[in-house]
Amino acid sequence: MELNSARQGRTGASVNPMTADPQSLATRARALALEAGFSTARIARADEPWDAGDRLRAFVEAGRHGSMDWMAETLERRVHPTAMWAQAKSAVVVGLDYGPDTNPLEALTRTREPAISVYAQNRDYHDVMKKRLKALARAFHAETGAGVKVFVDTAPLMEKPLAQRSGLGWQGKHTNLVSRSFGSWLFLGVMLTEAELAPDAPEADHCGSCRACLDICPTHAFPAPYQLDARRCISYLTIEHKGPVARELRPLMGNRIYGCDDCLAVCPWNKFAQASAEIAFHPRGSLTGLTLAGLSTLDDAAFRALFTASPVKRIGRDRFVRNVLYALGNSRAPELARAVADRLEDDSALVRGAAVWALARLDARGFEAERTARAASEPDWHVRQEWALGAS
Repeated sequence: MELNSARQGRTGASVNPMTADPQSLATRARALALEAGFSTARIARADEPWDAGDRLRAFVEAGRHGSMDWMAETLERRVHPTAMWAQAKSAVVVGLDYGPDTNPLEALTRTREPAISVYAQNRDYHDVMKKRLKALARAFHAETGAGVKVFVDTAPLMEKPLAQRSGLGWQGKHTNLVSRSFGSWLFLGVMLTEAELAPDAPEADHCGSCRACLDICPTHAFPAPYQLDARRCISYLTIEHKGPVARELRPLMGNRIYGCDDCLAVCPWNKFAQASAEIAFHPRGSLTGLTLAGLSTLDDAAFRALFTASPVKRIGRDRFVRNVLYALGNSRAPELARAVADRLEDDSALVRGAAVWALARLDARGFEAERTARAASEPDWHVRQEWALGAS
C-alpha cells in the first residue's frame, strides 16, 4: 500500500511533514500504531547506512537461501530500505505479539500427532498485519500528509535489522528478533515514510554467552551464531522446499509438519513473554485432536477446507502430505504403516516417494512385499530411487 504526499491534513489545515517537529511526529506515529492494534511500535531512521545488506549478500552468495530464488532475484531491493523507496527517511516498526500459552516443545513428545508452528495454528498473520498496517498508514497520512508505504515480510524489506535499529529488540543468535518484553514471539511490520521522525535508541544484544537456540536445532542449521543455513532449517524444508527432503535430514524432522519452533521456544527471554491476547492467533478448534494418520488421508479439497485462511494452505496439499508422511516414518509406530501404504498410489509423485520412505521405516517386511509389486512399474524416477534405497 502506498499513499503519496498530500500536504493536507484531516482538518484541512496545511501540513508539511518535512518541517513538522520530528519528536511530535514520532510520538503520534507510535500512538497511532497502538490504536491500530499493534502490541508495540518504535522508530528508526530508514536512510542511514547499515551493514545488514552486506550480510544478506554473503548469505545469498554462499547459497544458504536454498531454492528461495526470489531472495537472489530481489537482492538489490533488499539490501537497504531506500532501495525499496528512495524518498524514505523514517521507519515505523511495529510488532504484534503471538506468544503461545503452552510450551511448543511439548508437542514433539506426541509422535503420532502433528507439530505445527505456533504462528500457523490459526489465521495467516500476513492478513492480520496488513490490515492494521494499512489502518496505521491511512491515519498517519491523513494527519500529516506524508507519503507512506507499508510492508509485511512478503515484501523485499529486511524488517529485523530495522527492528533492532528502532529498539524493538535485537537479532538473536537464531537470527530472529528477541524482545525483552515479548521474547521471540513478535510478528513484524514496517511503515516507511518520507517524514522526518525522531528515532528511538537501538537495542543492544542481550544474548551474552547463551547458546540454547543453537544447541537445540535438530538439523544443525546454524553454522555459527547469528548465521542460518536455510537449507538445513526445518521451517524452510517443510514450507519453502518443494521437492523431496534430503534423506539424511528426514529423521531429524520428527513430527514437525509445518515450521519449527525449537530455537524460538528455548529462548530464555521468553520468561518475560505473555500468552497473546489476539484471538486470531489462538489455536483454532479444528486443529484439536488431529493425528498424522488422519492428515495423511487429506485430498486437496479437504486440505483447503481444514486450513482455510491459514498460512499452511499456501504450501498446497501435496507438500503438506509429504511432510505428514515423513512424520509418520519418524513415529516409531508400526501400526501406522497401513496409513502410509494407502498413499503409495497417490497421484502425486512427491507424496508417493515420501510414502515409500515412511513405509520402509515402519514395516520392513511390508515394504519388501510392496517393492516387489510396485517398483518396476513406478513411472517417476525419484520414486523408483526411493524404492531402491528403502530406509537406508
